[in-house]
Amino acid sequence: MALTEGKKEETTSNKKKRWEMPDTYVILFLVLLAGVLATYLVPSGTFERETVDGVERVIPGTYSQTEGSWLSPMDIFTAIQMGMVQSADIIFMVLFTGGAFEIIERSGALRGAINSAVRVTRGKEFWMIAIVSTLFALGGAVGAVANAVIAFVAIGVIIAKTLKLDPIIAVAITFGANFAGFNVGFINPYTVGIAQDIADLPLFSGAIFRIIVFVIILSLTIWYTWQYAKKIMNDPSKSIIGVYNDSEEYEGISEDFTLRHKLLLGFVGLGLLFFVYASIQLGWTINHMAAFFVLIGIGSGIIAGMHYNTIAVTFLQGTQKLVYGALVVGLARAVIVVLEDGQVLDTIVQALAVPLENLPSVLAAIGMFISSALLNFLVNSGSGQAMISMPMLAPLADMVGVTRQVAVQAFQFGDGLTNSIFPTSGILMASLAVAGVPWTKWLRFIFPLFIAWVVIAIIMLSIGVMINWGPF
Repeated sequence: MALTEGKKEETTSNKKKRWEMPDTYVILFLVLLAGVLATYLVPSGTFERETVDGVERVIPGTYSQTEGSWLSPMDIFTAIQMGMVQSADIIFMVLFTGGAFEIIERSGALRGAINSAVRVTRGKEFWMIAIVSTLFALGGAVGAVANAVIAFVAIGVIIAKTLKLDPIIAVAITFGANFAGFNVGFINPYTVGIAQDIADLPLFSGAIFRIIVFVIILSLTIWYTWQYAKKIMNDPSKSIIGVYNDSEEYEGISEDFTLRHKLLLGFVGLGLLFFVYASIQLGWTINHMAAFFVLIGIGSGIIAGMHYNTIAVTFLQGTQKLVYGALVVGLARAVIVVLEDGQVLDTIVQALAVPLENLPSVLAAIGMFISSALLNFLVNSGSGQAMISMPMLAPLADMVGVTRQVAVQAFQFGDGLTNSIFPTSGILMASLAVAGVPWTKWLRFIFPLFIAWVVIAIIMLSIGVMINWGPF
C-alpha cells in the first residue's frame, strides 16, 4: 500500500512538473483561434476613414455595423500565410538587423568597449557601475543588445565579483540597464520602428523627447543601483541574496578595446545617426532600414578584418538567431488579418474606445499604456506585440484625442517596463539563470525601481498629450 501511494505521489509530482508556460507561438495561435471565434460572435462593423497629410485616419463617430463574413477552418492557416506575406518587410528587417549585430558582436568591439570601461574605472566603483550601465542602456535603446544581453550577464558577474558585490548587481548593470534603455527605445527598430511604421509616422520621429526621458530613466536607474551597491559595500549582510566570497575564483577581463574596435563602433554609431536623419528628412522606410543594416553588416565585417566568407556566414548565423522573433511578427499579423477579414477589428476598436472616449486624453493615454502592459504578460515579443496592438491603438488614438506618437510610446512603455518583472519574459529568466538569481529575489530588488519607471512613463505620456506630441 505504501509503495502504491508513493508511486501515486511521484506520478502527481511528475504531472505538476510537466506543465510549463505555453510558448509565444502557442499563445499567438490560441489568440488567432480566438480571433476566428470572434468573427462568429462579434458584430461586424467599420469606421469611415479620411486621408490627412498622406495618413489614413479614423473619423470618430462614424462607426456602423456591416454584413460580415464568417471564416472557415482553412482561413486560419491561410491567414498565417497572409500574415507572413504582409509582414515580409518587417520580418526581413528584423533578420537583417540580427545579421548586422552578429557581425558587430563577433568582432569583439562591444565586449572590448565594456572591458575597457571596467579597466578604466577599476577602484572607482560608482563610475564602473555608471559607465557599464550606460553602455548597456544605449544598447537597449538602439535595439542592439536586447536579446543578446543574456550573453553579457557573465561580464556583469565578473564585475560584481571584482567589486565584491552580489549577483543582483551583475544582472542590474547588464539586463536591468539594458531594459532601462529599451523602455524608451528612441531608435529601436524592433519596437518603436515597427510601431511607427504601422502608425504611419516617420521612422524614429519624436526622438528628442524620447532621449530626454531616456536620460532621466537611466540616471534614476544608475542612482538606484549605486545606492544598493553602496549599502552592500558598507554592510555585506544587507545583500538580498548574499555577496560573492573573497575566495571565489574568476577570470579577469582581458580583451582589449583596439583602434579597430573604436573605428567599427564609430562607423555603426554614425550609420545609425545618419539613418535617423534620413528617416526624418528623406522619408526612409522599413525597406530602407533593412537595406541599411545589410550595409552596416558588410561595412562592420570589413572594418573588423573578416574574410568575405566569414562575413557572409556570420551574417546568416545572426539572422538564424532572430528567426524565432521574426516569424512571431508574421503570426501576430495573422491575428489582424483574421479580424480584418471578418470586419470585427473596427468593432473591437470601438469597444475599446467607449470606456476611454469620455475620459480626459491623459487618462486615455494611460489606459493604452496599461492595456499594452497586460498584453505583454502573454505576448512578450516586442515586435510581435507591436503587430497586434498598434493596428488597434493607432485608430483608437484618433478617436480619443491622443496623437499617434503618444500611442506608440504608450505601447513601448507597456512592452518595455514589464519585461523587467514578468516571469513570462524568457530574456529575464535566462539572465537571472546565468547569474544564479532567483526571480523572487530579483523582484524584491527591482520592484521599487519598476514603480519609479511607471511614474516617469505616466508623466511622459501626460506631457506628450498636453503638448500634442506629433511626428517630430
